[in-house]
Amino acid sequence: MSKFSRRQILIFFAGSAGAAVLGDTILDGISNVAGANNTPLSFTPVRLPHPLPAYQQQKSFLPTGIGQGQVLNASANGKLNSYNVLDDVVVPPEYERYVIVSWGDRVFPNGDDYFGYNCDYTGFIPLGRTNDVGYLWVNHEYVSYPFSDLVPEAPADVKGLPTTFESVIGWALPTTRGVEFDGEALYNLGGSIIRISSRNSNNRYVVVKGDARNRRIHGLSGLGINSQRTDEYKNITSWGSRSYQKGDQNYLIGTGPAATQVFNLSSDGLGNKIIGTAYNCSGGTTPWGTILSGEENFQGSATSFVGVTESVNPNGTQTGYTDGTTGKTFGLVGEKYGWIVEIDPVNPNFRPRKHTSLGRFRHENVAIRAEAQKPLIAYMGDDRRGGHTWKFVSTGVISSPTSKANSSLWESGTLYVARYNPDGTGQWIPLTLNTPTNPIPPSVISSVEFAALGSAQRNGLLPLPRRNGLAGATTDGGSFAVDRTNETTILPAYQGKKLFDFYTSQGAILVDAFLAANLAGGTPTARPEDLEVHPTTKEVFIAYTDGAPGGDGYPDSRIFQVAKLSTVPNATQQSGGIYKIIEDSADGTGLTFKWQRFAQGGEAGSISGAGFANVDNLVFDNKANIWGVTDMSTDTHNGFGLGAAAISSTINHTASGNVSSFTGVFGNNWLFYIPTTGTHAGEVIPFAHGPVRCEMTGPTFIGDTLIIAVQHPGENCPINDGTILSREIELLDLNGVTFNQSRIVPRGSSWPSNIPTSNGGKGQSKGLPKPAVIGIKRKNPTGSFT
Repeated sequence: MSKFSRRQILIFFAGSAGAAVLGDTILDGISNVAGANNTPLSFTPVRLPHPLPAYQQQKSFLPTGIGQGQVLNASANGKLNSYNVLDDVVVPPEYERYVIVSWGDRVFPNGDDYFGYNCDYTGFIPLGRTNDVGYLWVNHEYVSYPFSDLVPEAPADVKGLPTTFESVIGWALPTTRGVEFDGEALYNLGGSIIRISSRNSNNRYVVVKGDARNRRIHGLSGLGINSQRTDEYKNITSWGSRSYQKGDQNYLIGTGPAATQVFNLSSDGLGNKIIGTAYNCSGGTTPWGTILSGEENFQGSATSFVGVTESVNPNGTQTGYTDGTTGKTFGLVGEKYGWIVEIDPVNPNFRPRKHTSLGRFRHENVAIRAEAQKPLIAYMGDDRRGGHTWKFVSTGVISSPTSKANSSLWESGTLYVARYNPDGTGQWIPLTLNTPTNPIPPSVISSVEFAALGSAQRNGLLPLPRRNGLAGATTDGGSFAVDRTNETTILPAYQGKKLFDFYTSQGAILVDAFLAANLAGGTPTARPEDLEVHPTTKEVFIAYTDGAPGGDGYPDSRIFQVAKLSTVPNATQQSGGIYKIIEDSADGTGLTFKWQRFAQGGEAGSISGAGFANVDNLVFDNKANIWGVTDMSTDTHNGFGLGAAAISSTINHTASGNVSSFTGVFGNNWLFYIPTTGTHAGEVIPFAHGPVRCEMTGPTFIGDTLIIAVQHPGENCPINDGTILSREIELLDLNGVTFNQSRIVPRGSSWPSNIPTSNGGKGQSKGLPKPAVIGIKRKNPTGSFT
């Protein structure tokens, strides 16, 4: 079980130099917490299906219906023998939640344009000195069922069942894939810019519809420039007859080495002009009022066809169009996707740009450190199994953190990958042409699992760049799988060289950053999703979502929990965790650091388990408390599989190895709060529970309001028709002993259609599920969120 001393908690959150910055003091190893901090929570935590230590100490709010619930007293064991899962955003009784904008809303000057699908990161740029009016940026990451039954990964048994597109948008999608369907899928990605205002009687944010600066930047923005091509795509300049489907000239541009050294070689012949941005997951908001949006899962395949080609040649250009993908449909070359994109919501004349100095990989987010007279620093994560943790340091320095001139600092600098050492130290390895190659052997990164279980998942897979004539390869481009079975014969060919032996330019290295980092000896990690810079200490907090290996690689098992390594029921689980990096240099530009793990994912009754699984987005509030959301895979929620069948998964706590199904014990994805001072410092306090099969994403604090996106409610399940699923599910109590809980959950979702009209719904218990952005605030405002 996870137990922390007061000293451990305060040092972790307040910095290794001491906790005085947060109001507590530590003298001679003894924590002295001021009596004024011994105050109760300002809200009643939401009661979730699984036991948490918080429920032993204080009352909790158990939801019993839409907008209804009861307050339970603290209990010694913190467990419930039955639980009825609701299809709603459940918040503490002191708060209210309401819809600001949802998929399909017509809020743009062009009445045909509409708000995109699967909203994710949100960023707010105020107009003036107050937060009551401003522009909200919202990412749109991907499309999923019930958008259409043609989307990637739609379960076979939902084919032909009702979908949502025609009812929400007002016209029917084609019944087979083609230019129009593929185009509409890409239109629903990218981002939306909308003006919002809370200047009304109930102080809720609402969209200022039709504002001149409300606009979409999507996966096919600028498609009209295909007319400049000389290949077969010169006539693919639209995807339909509606006004927004006719290709425009709103293309993007690139900056940095790849823009001049790779894009000039691209087969589209468009040079430094780029069609669209898509696959937009998380991001960051700069001090000078622009948004940075991360292009994440851009890799297309025959099954996940909404994407482009990821693999590239030694010169950084794609190895070719991937059959069946939207990249091939529209001639989108892969090297122009997978970047950090900068947008200025307030200035429509600012042409969005992809900053190639920050590397091409599956970007989750970007955390910024901007201080006057210092270089501009960005921390980033590559959200894939075995992905890396990154730092960018600009060549130039910042004059004023609020100056829009700082955007140019992204154009030149050095990209570093983190190498974690088991002793808690680390190095930043630059990705440059002269960087030596020194990949970590698969037998080393998989050594902990192999020692415990006698085998390693994926044999410790470490992908490296494929090169003709190297290690028996006969072609260039893409990746070569190195693992425990072949490392003794393959690795020597990759060692003792320089990156310039594998890439023709600095731009090409940046385009293939993931494989180049493996080659340089960066540490494969446990899916780094959100990174945030502590507002006071400047330490970097990292949400590693899942330690299980996969087809992209194997996280270093010396640093991350990659599996359950014992058949003991309460053995440590693999579900990610919260880590932090402490730079050895005061300004963050140095090449060495220290790292710590604070919270290991897993049930609270498991060894080291923090009581959550798959932590994703993080955010600090104005008191430096940390908030986090979970990203448990949709196919494990509440222990039921996807589709109409919704087959129960097996959860057996005596199992070892990859126990991804264990996340079913946690119910729906949820939002938690970790206070950093006072009596409850370091505790995981559940604040909100999301609708069925959803993910809660992109939390942003604006004064006394938390804005958060609710992504894919009811994903890959039939629209809620009243079907209720029930099962017995095995959980751990807080003593690490298993017990069975009766779990009841709707098979599909109707959120937000099922909530009252006063909160932005329609009061329809079997209405349509829609991704949306909501506001959460106190019913009786106190001036701050908590």
